[in-house]
Amino acid sequence: MSITPETRYVETPDGVYIAYQAVGDGPVDIALDFNVNESNVDLMWEEPDWAPFLTGIAEFARLIIHDRRGVGVSSRNVPPPNLETRVSDLVAVLDEVGSDRPILGAGRDSGCMHALFAATHPDRVSGLVWNTPAARVAWAPDYPWGQPSEDFHASLQQARSWGTGDQLRRLARLREAERAGVAFDPALYRPSSAEDLVAGSEDDPVRLAAYGKVIRNTATPDVAEQIDRIDFETDVMPLLPSVHAPATLVGVEVDQVEEARYIASLIPNATLHVVSGSSGLAVEPILRVFRNMAGIESAPVAIDTVLSTILFTDIIDSTAKQAAMGDRLWKDLVLAHHSIVRAALSRWRGVENDTAGDGFYATFDGPARAIRCALEISERVRHLGIEVRAGVHTGECEIIDGKSAGITVSIGARVASKAGPSDVLVSQTVKDLVAGSGLTFQDAGEHELKGVPESWRLYRVRA
Repeated sequence: MSITPETRYVETPDGVYIAYQAVGDGPVDIALDFNVNESNVDLMWEEPDWAPFLTGIAEFARLIIHDRRGVGVSSRNVPPPNLETRVSDLVAVLDEVGSDRPILGAGRDSGCMHALFAATHPDRVSGLVWNTPAARVAWAPDYPWGQPSEDFHASLQQARSWGTGDQLRRLARLREAERAGVAFDPALYRPSSAEDLVAGSEDDPVRLAAYGKVIRNTATPDVAEQIDRIDFETDVMPLLPSVHAPATLVGVEVDQVEEARYIASLIPNATLHVVSGSSGLAVEPILRVFRNMAGIESAPVAIDTVLSTILFTDIIDSTAKQAAMGDRLWKDLVLAHHSIVRAALSRWRGVENDTAGDGFYATFDGPARAIRCALEISERVRHLGIEVRAGVHTGECEIIDGKSAGITVSIGARVASKAGPSDVLVSQTVKDLVAGSGLTFQDAGEHELKGVPESWRLYRVRA
């Protein structure tokens, strides 16, 4: 495109400005998410490898792009966001442009945010296109495609050359390896068969200048390192079975197809599309995937399950306190407790599902808000002379009479039962989803949860 599309801003509820563009007037909305290293809505149209995707999609759909907070031309004076915050910011952009049910597109671990979005807002998604998907960055016994910790920390040293010739030449070699369909080591940006590359690709001054301009206008080295750390600590594998939207995952025949096949096996309505070579720059095959997805019937479907974060709280030693205080004083204390809890739920966008005596059961569409709500409740009730315990778990819930139900709710209750006075305990799933939230955790060990199979690793939130 000879003219960069108009950039606009939407203000989020917490006062952050998100830069976005809506380009094209096709009958289907497609919202793309950029990767961590390149995200600037004003400059991406000049980036030689991204521009063909942007212009190609805008020819048959309305393309919606935005810069995540902290990078690009969005507010830069804020901390890098975690997945939950990125989902909220995308909702703000879609609401601003009037997009009810777009197709969501992303690559590698950038697609983790879309997975969380689709699981928590199933009525807002028509489908997913996930190019060379990665459900986590870090290696794990059940995820051998991840990066070992020592390799990750070594790769952070590359931040010292952020936006300089050294990094740009490494990026050019990586991209050329993709074009040639050659396997490479993503940690080192070194192709395994350098002789297969087109000579001189990393020395093209025009291409290197374009890469550098975008990268330096995406983030500073320190911010890029913070985002890398958040990504390394994030894991969305537990929530993938809760993604029910139609999904097409694109795998790479050379060295990524098994990872893509495994992730596709975890998503109920996913299909795997394999391309030869490396799909990162396979413009026409990827555009065909988007065109096929755009043909999916987009009428709303009945939603009977949704990914939710469950919060349970109750007062410690409530029976003994009630006996010591008497019914009248106890009633006044419980009413004051309920007022504090409901104020916190309102502040952190929780939904009260049930209240039984001195306990609350609430749901959230984001785990970090549930934790912060629990911390606030725990702190504020102390002036009443009482303490509460809290448990937080995230999982797929059945919707019955407008309320969340099912095994996830039972697990949340069991997690809370393991908490002590003023404790906020969370499951491993919750911990892995809130990387970058500024929350810290203490390992509380493995526990048997009554009526729930296997043992569960729990973590204590440290305020």
